[in-house]
Amino acid sequence: MIDVKTLCLGVLSRGDASGYEIRKEFEEGPLSHFSDAGFGSIYPALRRLTEDGHIVMLPHSGDGRPDKKLYRITPAGRHALYQALTRAPAPDKLRSDLMFILTFGHLLPPRHLDRIISDRISDYRRLIATMEAQENQVARTPGESFVEGMGLAIYRAVASYLEDHRHELVAAALMENQVAE
Repeated sequence: MIDVKTLCLGVLSRGDASGYEIRKEFEEGPLSHFSDAGFGSIYPALRRLTEDGHIVMLPHSGDGRPDKKLYRITPAGRHALYQALTRAPAPDKLRSDLMFILTFGHLLPPRHLDRIISDRISDYRRLIATMEAQENQVARTPGESFVEGMGLAIYRAVASYLEDHRHELVAAALMENQVAE
């Protein structure tokens, strides 16, 4: 599993950034769909990276506002990032509240279950439309474009699967509810 230090090095390899800007990459940026890091893990990682000589802190004045700390990756940090990127990735582990709920979906009232699935299909379709609309509007690295295409393929496949197979789980919930009555 990629640790938060490596995630921070990845963001900083794209340019100098503050801790806040690094966090935004995990909340709104291209890393938001598959990585997660909050202030509670980012700042300790930045401190360790500074101590290890992988990044340096640059004081930065900002138009009468308090100074913010900008971080910059060093050659040693680029080497550490490269070393991390060349290791075999850990197997993907999908964490999903939806998948947990659907695992026990047969225990839910059928209408409620159908609404959950319908809402998620709508969410995926909106996300797909947003990603498609932004596809050529933002400059991306080849890797970012590749991963975005991969993400679109996953979202499309999941939305299609939910549409094509929802009736199976809703029918199981209906049967379970009839037996329970």
